[in-house]
Amino acid sequence: MAGASLAYELSASLRVVLLEMETQPGYHATGRSAALYSAIYGNAAVRALTRAGRGFLDNPPPGFAEQPLLTPRGALFFGNEEQQDRLDKFYREVAPLDSGVRRLDGGEVLQRVPFLKSEFALGGVFEAGAMDMDVHALHQGYLRGARARGARLLCDAGIIAAAFEHGEWRLATRQGGVEVSAACLVNAAGAWADDLARLAGLPPIGIAPLRRTALVVETDLAMERHDWPMAIDTDETLYFKPDAGRILVSPADETPTQPCDAQPDEYDIAVAIDRFESVTKLRVKKIIGKWAGLRSFAPDRTPVIGFDAHNARFFWFAGQGGYGIQTAPGNAILARALICGETLPEALQAAGVAAATLSPTRFLDRHAAP
Repeated sequence: MAGASLAYELSASLRVVLLEMETQPGYHATGRSAALYSAIYGNAAVRALTRAGRGFLDNPPPGFAEQPLLTPRGALFFGNEEQQDRLDKFYREVAPLDSGVRRLDGGEVLQRVPFLKSEFALGGVFEAGAMDMDVHALHQGYLRGARARGARLLCDAGIIAAAFEHGEWRLATRQGGVEVSAACLVNAAGAWADDLARLAGLPPIGIAPLRRTALVVETDLAMERHDWPMAIDTDETLYFKPDAGRILVSPADETPTQPCDAQPDEYDIAVAIDRFESVTKLRVKKIIGKWAGLRSFAPDRTPVIGFDAHNARFFWFAGQGGYGIQTAPGNAILARALICGETLPEALQAAGVAAATLSPTRFLDRHAAP
């Protein structure tokens, strides 16, 4: 999603080549998302980027998508007795961001998710404005729009060599020796972002891929209702939501790993089922599907968007963690403004987006120039 969204934004005024290392775009994190838009999820910088892109998601350009990118879902953060103080703190922190956020008592929690066990539903925070996202439509809209604006997409074209000479990048790809020259190299390589920086002769930032597991299950409850919200344990050790007549469940795991084609681990699947059955009255009858994806974080868990301190023609667009889908419009609009030397658009300023907070220069004290 990162590369596609920024290719779309930049191709309105610049020549763009999008290099995809896989045989098709969206193979890794984009295709494995929980597909939730929540303006109160993540740290302050993530929330600002999420809010900044809401206008685009609500009203995409004509022809961008054939169906709405967002549909109502709601998100409920629930907790047991010991977690209520943390829910109070969370509510005080996020309530000013969204007038639709409410603090719920136990009865109100059970009205929304009636199969929670009562001891885990003693209170909650409800975000009425949380939405399901059509990730495929968003991703395809960006790719289709970028192509229409003249951008080139090269698949199976991972970069194998990068040299900065005479003010431009010369990039060799594994696509039959295809070479690309560019004035600016954007690092939107996700879990491989540090690897690409090293290949370009620049110090890594410390982007860490963390594996997350998800599964779709069939339970002993006939899913006649599909309007209940995404339910998230306050300490984020579990979340679940309706999914096409079944239930999507994740243990919200964060297992350090190397950049790879992530696969679900049987232990994490067992943990997910155990946690789900521990907090609900339901029993899992069958696993319908299972997968894992990589959520790649910078050391401070804040996205990295901006020019490298050692080479002003190398632009970081990485470390988007598990928020890269919902922040995609805000991220891309910000990056376009920085690359093109434009003033930050009003939507970003109004949302409180601060370019300095996201700049890779905040890691200068961690790495020396190569």
